[in-house]
Amino acid sequence: MKSKKTARPAAPKPAADTAALPPSAEAFGAALTDSFKALGGLAVPVDRLAGIQGDYLKNATEMWNQALHRLQGDAPSATAQPLADRRFAHSEWAANPVAATMAQLYLLNARTLMTLADSVEGDAKTRARIRFAVQQWVDATSPSNFLAFNPEALKKAVETQGESIGKGLQHLLEDVRKGHVSQTDESVFEVGRNVATTEGSVVFENELFQLIEYKPLTAKVHERPMLFVPPCINKYYILDLQPDNSVIRYTVEQGHRTFVVSWRNPDESLKGKTWDDYIEQGPIEAIHTVQAITGAETINTLGFCVGGTILATALAVLAARGEQPAESVTLLTTLLDFADTGILDIFVDEGSVQLREMTIGAQAPAGPGLLKGQELATTFSFLRPNDLVWNYVVGNYLKGETPPPFDLLYWNGDSTNLPGPFYCWYLRHMYLQNELKKPGALTVCGERVDLGAIEAPFFVYGSREDHIVPWQSAYASVPLIKGERTFVLGASGHIAGVINPPAKGKRSHWVSTQPSAKLPAKADDWFKTATEHPGSWWPVWSGWLKSRGGKLVNAPRAAGSARFKAIEPAPGRYVKAKA
Repeated sequence: MKSKKTARPAAPKPAADTAALPPSAEAFGAALTDSFKALGGLAVPVDRLAGIQGDYLKNATEMWNQALHRLQGDAPSATAQPLADRRFAHSEWAANPVAATMAQLYLLNARTLMTLADSVEGDAKTRARIRFAVQQWVDATSPSNFLAFNPEALKKAVETQGESIGKGLQHLLEDVRKGHVSQTDESVFEVGRNVATTEGSVVFENELFQLIEYKPLTAKVHERPMLFVPPCINKYYILDLQPDNSVIRYTVEQGHRTFVVSWRNPDESLKGKTWDDYIEQGPIEAIHTVQAITGAETINTLGFCVGGTILATALAVLAARGEQPAESVTLLTTLLDFADTGILDIFVDEGSVQLREMTIGAQAPAGPGLLKGQELATTFSFLRPNDLVWNYVVGNYLKGETPPPFDLLYWNGDSTNLPGPFYCWYLRHMYLQNELKKPGALTVCGERVDLGAIEAPFFVYGSREDHIVPWQSAYASVPLIKGERTFVLGASGHIAGVINPPAKGKRSHWVSTQPSAKLPAKADDWFKTATEHPGSWWPVWSGWLKSRGGKLVNAPRAAGSARFKAIEPAPGRYVKAKA
């Protein structure tokens, strides 16, 4: 079979006045094809390239004719309407013929660039990386991001007699000092004052975490307590932002004696900590402490994101030791099977992992180091650059606006460090080699890990628009579990889908009535059996958890026990430490 031919178009002839015309389709296609060839001999199939060039030339001609009519004052009324893209939706863009034309040309070029990126021949990972790189460049070069080209920002500068520019420079200097683009008014929030306010006490601590017990809000509580294991790459209070959207407070209100792991923000003293350290000194220590405080033989457990991966690993280690401490396991947007890690996959290959191992890993020549929290935060922000980066560049710096207070974005900017050896092990054995799902492939804390040895029932949750943990990948945990399994799909993304309190009446969720033993192996097959319901998934989970909480007993009068006394009020010291 003959392979598809690829072609590089001939260089276009120079136009009489190239400065007055939009770039030609031929020049545009040639430049992009050259760029892709430079990325390893990749190219666009000749028939596909011809179609893209033809579409570009047609659209560019139409756009240029409209621009001429606007400049001559005889444009149809429809051309004065705001562009659909929200970056150019303000009336100033439509009212200024030059700005409107520039925005339309940018959008045309952006669409063509992305179409070319999607058309490149190559393996899936290379294509994804090219698309990501092109998308970053496209978003960064929007005319809205530059003061000289943004008519809305220029008008504000004139109206405020330059005050907006002065405030923008002030915001820029403050963000340079902080090391990140401000996404909210950080001065409004304080951990323990108006975020992470659910009442409780720290009842245990070691060098990696504090264990918080929350004050009961009901006279009776279930005899089996609940332990939350949040991700260590973020602060735990995403689960306790405000009283009306707190997963923690909601759980306490349902009559569960609730404990939460609050991970320490690692400093140089912890830079050598490993995955084994986090498993042994983290959830395993927390599980045994909760058992000792409450006297319960088994407890309910919940892991969120990486916290779910850590929790499941810990329970598998305990199962290898003959312990089955979990009455139930809830996994929220968690990866156990790393075959499909969504957009994050483009950052992981053998070379990138080796680079991390050589710089901050356990065997690094200069010794282990820390993965700085700001690096992680910046990476996640650039997964959605228009929403989480350039939107604030325009507002904060070009317009001199202070971003409005938003608790979730305050949490998002409160980054955490990670010990290099821990992070490198996680990258290699989970993201790169995908060994957690393979029984016996990993040895953790001296034990062979087999997720199928965990005997507890599982409640697995995924978010349908999640770009960090694709919901199909969250569902991929189901075949790895041998006991009872329940899967629920929520609307929205990685955070907003999880933090969806019932009182808000927002979004929806999907459930299936199929019995646990008959859940299909593939996520799409499950979805065919599922029914959509309005509102939050929390009540579904609460009903599932209630039957596993055991009988109701009198709520404890004080936190902790005779052996584990209260150390300090929640939220504790660890969560307040800055990266």
